[in-house]
Amino acid sequence: MIPPTRTLVIGDIHGGLKALQQVLQRADISKKDTLIFLGDYGDGWSDSAAVISFLMTLSSTHTCIFLRGNHDYLVHRYLTINDTNPLWVNHGGASTIESYKKVSQDQKSAHISFLEKLHNYYIDPQNRLFVHAGFTNQAGPKNEFYPHFVYWDRTLWETACSLDPSLSIKSNRYPKRFLQFNEIYIGHTPTTKIGKTVPTCYANVWNIDTGAAFKGRISVLEISTKEFWQSDPVYSLYPQEKGRN
Repeated sequence: MIPPTRTLVIGDIHGGLKALQQVLQRADISKKDTLIFLGDYGDGWSDSAAVISFLMTLSSTHTCIFLRGNHDYLVHRYLTINDTNPLWVNHGGASTIESYKKVSQDQKSAHISFLEKLHNYYIDPQNRLFVHAGFTNQAGPKNEFYPHFVYWDRTLWETACSLDPSLSIKSNRYPKRFLQFNEIYIGHTPTTKIGKTVPTCYANVWNIDTGAAFKGRISVLEISTKEFWQSDPVYSLYPQEKGRN
């Protein structure tokens, strides 16, 4: 079996199908690539349901690993128990609700199945962790007392951003969480919140969420070379919409 030529990690999408298709084309993906999606497929732009349909089709022709984001958890609750929590509705859920008005019951059932099969995290053979948000347990995500922390946590990224770059990994003050993995890839907290518009690394934590839900872009990063590609600003592809702004 011929191994994949590249491993590409894809940041938060938030219903921006046009931007997703654009950036995958710019990255010139092939069937030899492994595509790791960090979650948050819906909630934001108008193509939330269409994004999931597209990903399901993509997985039939490409090697894909799909992680669970907090918004995917919330979309699943909406589809299964009609949970329309006002906080969710006001943070992207409204567009998801609208997008599913055009979807058949059979398609909804297929989407529910897709959402239920998402991974909370993935560790590759090179001991690189891929997770939507982060983890709090010093021994890694498999030891989280509350498994859902991995798609809600922001402390991992906040700690990475505030870490003194001169601090030795041998120091007793160095965060033990970072020592569990060679590299960690996350989404969830837009890099635009710290003034960065591209995939950004602090310590050994790479953040690939470049603000697609707001005024930013969808990003794809090749993990060996750190080459990356970006869509146009997602809002520019949906000029009649507000997204989560």
